[in-house]
Amino acid sequence: MAATAIDVMSQSNGFQSKKKDLTDNKDNLWSSILAEVQNSGNNKLPSNKNVLVLGDNESGKTTLIAKLQGVEDPKKGSGLEFAYIDVRDDYRDDQTRLSVWVLDGDPGHANLLKYALNAERFPHTLVMLVAAMTTPWAILDQLQSWAALLGDHVDKLSLDNDTRQQCRQLNIKKWQDYTEPGDELDPGSPLRRTSRNLDDEAADSLPLPEGVLTRNLGLDIVVVITKTDYMSMLEKDYDYKDEQFDFMQQWIRRFCLQYGAALFYTSAKEDKNCDLLYKYLTHRIYSLPFRTPALVVEKDAVLIPAGWDNMKKISILYENLQSMKPNDYYRDVIVQPPTNRKCVARENEIQAEEEQAFLAKQQALLLGMKDPTRSPTTRNQASTGPIIQVASPNKKLEPKGSAAVSPGEGVLAHFFNSLLYKKTGSSPGAPGSPGSVGASPVKTDSLSAQDGVDKSAICNDAAAELDRLTRTKKISPPNLNSSSEC
Repeated sequence: MAATAIDVMSQSNGFQSKKKDLTDNKDNLWSSILAEVQNSGNNKLPSNKNVLVLGDNESGKTTLIAKLQGVEDPKKGSGLEFAYIDVRDDYRDDQTRLSVWVLDGDPGHANLLKYALNAERFPHTLVMLVAAMTTPWAILDQLQSWAALLGDHVDKLSLDNDTRQQCRQLNIKKWQDYTEPGDELDPGSPLRRTSRNLDDEAADSLPLPEGVLTRNLGLDIVVVITKTDYMSMLEKDYDYKDEQFDFMQQWIRRFCLQYGAALFYTSAKEDKNCDLLYKYLTHRIYSLPFRTPALVVEKDAVLIPAGWDNMKKISILYENLQSMKPNDYYRDVIVQPPTNRKCVARENEIQAEEEQAFLAKQQALLLGMKDPTRSPTTRNQASTGPIIQVASPNKKLEPKGSAAVSPGEGVLAHFFNSLLYKKTGSSPGAPGSPGSVGASPVKTDSLSAQDGVDKSAICNDAAAELDRLTRTKKISPPNLNSSSEC
């Protein structure tokens, strides 16, 4: 009986343990399902990532972002522009939007950086420094000035030391963890072919190569040289050779080493490296696969991922530098050519005259103009006063030069005109006083109405003509205070 009781108790305990195991397995199953759901939720593309684009005006920032967006007609704004790029992960069947901030090329708008890059967004921001090949002499200066402006802004952020150091260490780790892409690997596979075959601790302890991350801002940086299609124009118009392009490239690559930046030569016009730049951005921001190796053969389509380059690889370019040295001052070698446009001197501003003064001046000019249709005698008289014509009862006397004026009437016209401008006068009844005459003029062969007639001869003939007219018809002369000096 005792044994039977023990057996029954053991069987009961065994049943309870089996029941407990089933319950534990059921709990573990639910835990595993919840863990899987949680992990899948963590694998979704984050929506808080940002790209900040810095560069001078006319460097192609807006066009580049429009190309990454797939927009044909970019809209250029001012100040601080905002846009977004659609990002899709086909492997995980997920998508999100990447925020893009484009700062105006005027450094005076640097105060707007606080809206795009603050302490909260700092760990989730990638920076693109953009310069254009249309001004190759200014590329290095532009990159250095914008990097310095970015560094000043980062120093002013209210970041705690732990966050700042973590971001810097992450930059170092990304550089050291760079792997050569393997075409034989599945893009979604977590396996990577590393060039070091070292464990993580050993890799972290390795020193950085010479010149790498000497200015570690804690930000992921990509340097983009736009409008590389203009390099053919530099060769044609300014006689640029491969030597100049290699000199420029080695300086830009050395700059990239200092900030731990990647380098892309792009052309939106010819669609060079734009798609690769999009894939690289998604790789650095969302850890999506990027399988394209470094490209340094084509001078207008250079692609150097962060972590690939070093001073030894850059020194290969030195072999092509014959007329210059690698450390020569950039501006001394890549000289800005003189502008072909004519130097237009700024015209002095002309103050408009007061309206009445202008009209008075024009009136004086009109009065002083000489009429070319008048004879020399008439033009001289026009400068002193108006001409008064004396008419006879039968026919009106016309100015000299008219075809209808007879010689006698011409003589009288000259005579009476001369009387009007004499300073001294005679008595009203003196012979030769002006008056109306009724007889027809006498033809005089010795005198004519042409220019150049002697003044004394005109006076004598005029007096004789008046005496003759007086004898023919007595008419009381008008009372005029004028006389003749004849």
